Amino acid sequence: MQFKDVVYALGDFFLWTFEILSSLENLPNIFFSAIIAILFLYWMREMAGHAKAGEK
Repeated sequence: MQFKDVVYALGDFFLWTFEILSSLENLPNIFFSAIIAILFLYWMREMAGHAKAGEK
């Protein structure tokens, strides 16, 4: 097995994964945006709880 075979295999893998992403269209963006929004809201609720308790 030559190094060229490894590089081609890696390239084929990347092409396959990007084909999956292109078929999903905008769903990965929506998924990660939703996770970030949920975590942001959780963090803001925690900060509000600390502010209400008088902590800095």
